[in-house]
Order: sequence, then C-alpha cells, then structure tokens
Amino acid sequence: MSTPPASTLTPRPDLDRAGRGPGRVLPRPPSLWRTGVRLAEVRWAGLALALFLVGGALQLSGAPTWASWTAYLACYVAGGWEPGWAGLQALRERTFDVDLLMVLAAIAAAGIGQVLDGALLIVIFATSGAVEAVITQRTADSVSSLLDLAPERATRLHPADGSEQEVDVADLAVGDLVLVRPGERIGADGAVVEGTSEVDQQAVTGESVPVPRGPGEAVLSGTVNGTGALRVRVEREATESVIARVVAMVEQASATKARTQLFIERVEQRYSLGVVVATLLVLAVPMALLGTAFEDALLRAITFMIVASPCAVVLATMPPLLSAMANAGRHGVLVKSATVMEAVGRTSLVAFDKTGTLTEGSPEVTRVVTAGRLSREQVLRAAAAAEQASEHPLGRAVVRATRERGLDVPLAQHFRSLPGRGVLAAVDGHAVRVERAARRPRGDDETAGGETAGSEVGTVVAVHLDDALVGTITLVDRLRPASPAAVAAAAALTDAPVHLLTGDDEAAAHHVAARTGITAVHARLLPQDKTRVVTELQDAGERVLLVGDGVNDAPALATAATGIAMGRHGSDLALDTADAVVVRDEIDAVPRLVALSRRARRTVVANLAIAATFIVVLVAWDLTGHLPLPLAVAGHEGSTVVVALNGLRLLRASAWER
Repeated sequence: MSTPPASTLTPRPDLDRAGRGPGRVLPRPPSLWRTGVRLAEVRWAGLALALFLVGGALQLSGAPTWASWTAYLACYVAGGWEPGWAGLQALRERTFDVDLLMVLAAIAAAGIGQVLDGALLIVIFATSGAVEAVITQRTADSVSSLLDLAPERATRLHPADGSEQEVDVADLAVGDLVLVRPGERIGADGAVVEGTSEVDQQAVTGESVPVPRGPGEAVLSGTVNGTGALRVRVEREATESVIARVVAMVEQASATKARTQLFIERVEQRYSLGVVVATLLVLAVPMALLGTAFEDALLRAITFMIVASPCAVVLATMPPLLSAMANAGRHGVLVKSATVMEAVGRTSLVAFDKTGTLTEGSPEVTRVVTAGRLSREQVLRAAAAAEQASEHPLGRAVVRATRERGLDVPLAQHFRSLPGRGVLAAVDGHAVRVERAARRPRGDDETAGGETAGSEVGTVVAVHLDDALVGTITLVDRLRPASPAAVAAAAALTDAPVHLLTGDDEAAAHHVAARTGITAVHARLLPQDKTRVVTELQDAGERVLLVGDGVNDAPALATAATGIAMGRHGSDLALDTADAVVVRDEIDAVPRLVALSRRARRTVVANLAIAATFIVVLVAWDLTGHLPLPLAVAGHEGSTVVVALNGLRLLRASAWER
C-alpha cells in the first residue's frame, strides 16, 4: 500500500489526544476585580473600609472630633445597613442571628464613646461577607447550568404527503412521525420506522460507543444521531420521555435531600439570643442587687456584649472553608458552597461512574486479530486508511492507534459511509470495508497491555478486503491514566471499598474495575437504579460521594450526600445537579478535594477552640474584675484576626498537594 502525502497524515486540530472533539469549553470566569465590582456586598464593604481609613487618618491628624466621628458613623451605615436589615427581617420571622448582634455590639460601642472599636467591628464583619460573596459568585460564573440536552424543535412529517414541518418538541404527540437528520439530537422517545444509523447514547445510558439503530429499534430523546437519516415514530409524549423522567427524579431528590448546615449556622441563633439575654442580666443584676451605678453597669454590659459576640466563632468557620474553596478552584475544582466544602470531608464511601469518569468516554485499540491473509499491521493500516475521513469515534481511534504505532496510513479514495454499519473506501485499488463484527475469527492476535485473548470486552470491528474478511480490531473505552491512583487514594481516605456504578454491560464494567482495583461493581443500571444503589448505601449509614458526568448520573448525584460532576464533557444536567465540578476532568482531584476538606474541618475545630478560649477568658475577666473596653475590643478583634489568618493558611498550594 502506498504512503499518502504528508498533509493527509496531519492530525485534526479540533480533536484531543483521545480522538474526541474539544468537548465542553467552560468560559474563563471573570477576574476577581470584575466579580467584586458587580457585587453589592463588595462595594459596600469597600466603602466601609475606605470610610474607616478616612476616620482613622482624621483622628491621627488631630482633626476635630466631629470630623472623625462623621467618617466612622458613615462607615457604620455603609458596612452595617445590609446585615442590620437582614437581622431585622430575621426578627420578623422570630429568629435572632449573628448579623444583628454584630451591629448592636458596634452601636453599643459607639454609644459609650468607642466609635473606633465599633467601626473596626463593622469593617471586619462586612469584609468577611464580601469574601464569601465573591467566592460564591466566582463558582456560579464558572459552572454551566443550562438544561438544554433535549432539543426544543423537531421536524414532523405529515402523514399524507410527507411534507416537513418544524414544531416544538412539546407539541409532538404519540404516533407522530419525526425526521432526524445526521448529527441532530432526537427529540422524542420512539421507534425507528425507516433508516439506519448509529446513535450516541452515552450521556443518557452511559454506553461508551454509539449503538446501531434500524427499523423497529428504540431511540431516546436527547441522544445524538450519527451519519444516517432516521424516521422515528413517537411513542411517548415529551413529559413522559426518558429525559423528562430523569429531570423529575433530580427535582424530587433535590427537594427531599436534607439541607446540611454548617456548625455555626446550627448554633448562632441560640448563641446570639443567649448573649443578648446575658447582657441584659449583666446590666440589671448589679444595679438591683449591688446598687451599682447605671453608667458603670452599662459599661460592663456593653463590654460583655463585645467580648461575648461570636465574631471569632463566625470567622473560625468561614475563612478556612472559603480558603479551601479558592484553593480547590485554582486546581480546577469548583465547589458550589461552603456547606458543600465542609460536607465533602465527612465522606465515608466514594462511588464512581464508568464512562466519561473513570474512562475518557472514547475508545482505544486493544487487540488486532488477523484471519491469516494479512499481517496485523496490514489489517490496522487498511482499516485506518478507510476510516481517515470518518467522524465516528471508533474510526478515529483506529487512525490514532495506527499513527501511534509508527505505521503510515495509505491514501483512500471513494470514501462512503454505511450508516449504522461502518465505512467503505478504495485503498491501493482494493475495496476495504470496516464494519461491526458479530464475532472474532480465530487466528494470530495482538493484545495491548499484555492481555490475553478470550475476553469479549469492548467493540469488535471486522476488516474486509475485496469482500474477504482479513481480520478484526477490538476497541475498549480508554481508561484515564490517573484512575487507578484516584481509586486507591479514595479507598485509603474512607477505609471503605470504592463502588462502580455504570449503565454499561457486566463485561465492560468488570474490565474497568479490574484495571482500577474496584471490587464493588454495579452494572446495567438505569438512572433510577443508580439512585436506588446510592439510597441503599446511605440507608446503611454511609455518606456517599458520587462522581459522574451524564444525564443518567444526575438523579444519583442529587441523592448522594455529595455529588461531583466531570466538567469537560459532562452534561449540563449533571453540572447543574452536582455540588462540585471537576472542570479539567482530572479524576485524581476527587481524593485531593476530600483530603483538603478534612484539613479545613480540622482547622475549623482548632479555630473554634481558639475563639472559645478568648471568649471565656475575656468574659470571666469582665464579670470578676474590671476589663477596660479598649482591651476588650483588642482581645476580641485579636482573636478574630488569629482565627482568620489560621484559616487563610489553606490558600497555600501545599494544602492541596499534601
């Protein structure tokens, strides 16, 4: 066979190393500056800080007292109006939160002449809220949440004359005949009545390669038609389609999934209310029982409110979690909330989807078998020549494997696609046909990775030369190189066996499980079956972290304690449902995220201990002795700074690598 011109051997720039298209290209999130400018929380916090600095400068420069007080009070308004209003709204719902307590403490400080201390309290609290708002918005900007898998329009054929009419998918009725052109998404569940093609069902069923579909065979809405045109008779209304049922399961799971609260959220209301009650007692009891003057009792009560306020407790929790979120984001993992960041660390069992998660969702050649007429290399070269112009993932994998082995790819002519079957082309004067094979011929074979023949894992294509079978090529979904290490790390972190949940067949599932070290395998799972498995594991006391990428994973992602989606080729429904997204599809980021979350939780516990120690010591000092207000503020804010800086340590790159 002759060697084609060099230009015909140039790899296509729009295909990645796996032979797939570029996949999902998530837009680069805007800069922190642009994100911050458009957030009201950041603008108000920035204004409060600026006014605080102005007030400090006026005070140090010896300006009139009214000037510095004006700046400080303006700082109160800029940084305190929003949390104060939120606190008043909470009071209408008969709840008392830490936001209102912080504002009251600051106002109380100003009421006894310590306006600087109160302004500092406002600035710290407003800055913490601004940081959380920026991180949350950056995550939202980076995650696609469009549920656009199923097409909105379809081509309906008139039953009498076959004329075409563009209609909304929602208007299709059972019995309608729909034309699906090559490359289009199928708009409804139905059965093929005419035409032959291959349909990519990976996002819905988890099958790694397109499946042949011909007359009488079922097709699903949201799946992608291949190279052949299909006429499909609608068998289910849009509201009853597979996609609609999956979305309904996601909504149901999300509605019934218990909301996990941060520790501080569970205690802040009672704690804040307790501080208010205790402050009133500190004010009233000394006057009633000891005859203390009102001014002295008020000063002690205000000092008590400031030192007992849970600023340090709040900052003990949020900076570590926000820092961990930012660190994970730098390494391509977008965590949607601080609550999720905390929950990830409590994972007790990790489960992975197969196709597109542990594997790349694209096939690779693992075995070449010759029928005797040609060598293995010649079989592969002939198939690659015929497949050069093919858009089919199997064809691209054959071409890639040929080039990776250093073989030249002959020039083919008269290429013709055989929808639902394969391709046909003329190569060096011979007719070469490549199509799916029902079985493999006996003969000399080559196996990638040292495997032995005999396993029927993967897809087998037959290569014919002038209508004579010359060999077969077996292709298996390509395993991500980092998958075995990621599985091992996940198992080590949780001390529980990693589970594999897939809609693919038993042979393919156990093949991937054997290569990654997974022992718990669940195969041939429909979306509701994956949800059932996750539910059963959690009913047994496990906190399941599920990693997936397809529409068929979405209900289970919503049901799991934590759901993580693969971002690059993940479906929009999976991305919207998941609690976190691995943008670059780096599977080893999953155990790293669990480890980082656990490190953040340990930092939170340490911070709470530090904050509690400061509060206990300062409160005891105030109640049993005389604690000067400036010292009270310094001690209170000092503890706040200590816990905040301790939490910021998780921003370091070493926190992710360890």
